[in-house]
Amino acid sequence: MVLEPPEAIPGNSCNRPGRKVGRRSSDASSRAAPVLPARLGGCQQDQGCFAIVQLETRVSQTVAWLFLVLFPECSGAMRHILSFMERMLFPLPLRVACSLLAWLALYTWFCHRYKHRNYEWSCRLVTLTHGILATCLSAYIGFIDGPWPLSHPGSPNTTLQVHVLCLSLGYFLFDLCWCVYFQAEGALMLAHHLVSILGITASLALGESAAEVNAVIFGSEITNPLLQARWFLKEMGCYHSFTGDVVDFFFVVLFTGVRIGVGAWLMYCELASPKPRWYIKLGGVIMYAVSWVFMVSICRFARRKSMKKYHAWRSRRTDELYLKTNGHLKKH
Repeated sequence: MVLEPPEAIPGNSCNRPGRKVGRRSSDASSRAAPVLPARLGGCQQDQGCFAIVQLETRVSQTVAWLFLVLFPECSGAMRHILSFMERMLFPLPLRVACSLLAWLALYTWFCHRYKHRNYEWSCRLVTLTHGILATCLSAYIGFIDGPWPLSHPGSPNTTLQVHVLCLSLGYFLFDLCWCVYFQAEGALMLAHHLVSILGITASLALGESAAEVNAVIFGSEITNPLLQARWFLKEMGCYHSFTGDVVDFFFVVLFTGVRIGVGAWLMYCELASPKPRWYIKLGGVIMYAVSWVFMVSICRFARRKSMKKYHAWRSRRTDELYLKTNGHLKKH
């Protein structure tokens, strides 16, 4: 089987500004090919939207070509899968249902794998998995693929954004049902999940505002792995150590800088733009208010832990000075 490079795949002429079109492309196709904007966030005209779809097609074709080169024995199955994905367009409810079933299956596997642990252990592993996946995917969308949420709020959804939102919506539905069934979280966390579900659903139904919703997911999930690591350290009896201090420090710094600092900037851009719907703006304000409620609890926790560390240091310092003066430790 002869494998062609990405440039040879139909519809992959890659005629960007400043790059000459190959001889295989006809003059008509080169004239009809749109020019990619400097930032993939406009989507205000049909040409910009078509450019984003064309770029996503090129990326997927390039990844598929690399897969076929690295794993030639799987080329037949891979070609059938790509052909099936091109022909089929699954409706959004079906994608969300598949995501929900996937997270439920992962939770079931974790429960079977860690039988000696409680159910919360398995649920935390699912949460950790989603936190890492959502952070990486939303970071790629926001910083590389676009559109930039601070300059293009309310822009039409891209295909990759829809996939990530469906993935996260399935997780939030699973976690909300788990928390309600086991009564493991308070009203604040349940409200956070409900607002997240409503915001993602509204963005998918409208076909717009996925850029800022994806940014909110990034800000919410970037601290999630650290929060889960803190819980696992407590369960294993390793929290009161240098590792636990490092995890707490980075959690407080990231939460303050991203969810409070960058979150305020994002909320300002969202409210100042006339494009997003009013209920999308309302959801952003509610999410930011929930972050501030969490921030108050985090500040109290940071103050208590800092005072404990300070008093422990003062006690050790006093004992060392007393030992140098009297030659023995003071007995209590």
